[in-house]
Amino acid sequence: MGPVTLEAFEACSIPREAWNHRAHLTVAYLLLRAYPPDEATRRMCEGVKKYNAAHGIEQTPTGGYHETLTIAWMRIVGATMRAYGPGGADAGAEPTVEAFLDHHTQLHSRVLLRLYYSRERIMSAEARRGWMEPDLAPLPKAP
Repeated sequence: MGPVTLEAFEACSIPREAWNHRAHLTVAYLLLRAYPPDEATRRMCEGVKKYNAAHGIEQTPTGGYHETLTIAWMRIVGATMRAYGPGGADAGAEPTVEAFLDHHTQLHSRVLLRLYYSRERIMSAEARRGWMEPDLAPLPKAP
């Protein structure tokens, strides 16, 4: 498997075993580099649903696509990019997704959203089906 790319995401050709948290973050970064935040978020939401359908990932009350998680992670990645730029620690280097993710290790924590959402809210069927604002702390705003 080569690197995760927008083309592979849009073609649903990323192997299921490679569609992990870092792959989601990679696609989020690439979309946010290519499109305004609202368009990037729309493409991510639609793309994950399409990917899941193509790979037989069943939508259940506890599994499959999760609207609130998807949008919240797009907001977190976008806020990190706005605050620190699209690159890693080396400001003179060409920005890459690898450098960005290697430098911003806080994004690797799959439980980061616990700072914003209670377990009850984020695990609810309503949050899975549609966007829900956080109940513990506000997420960063889009520019």
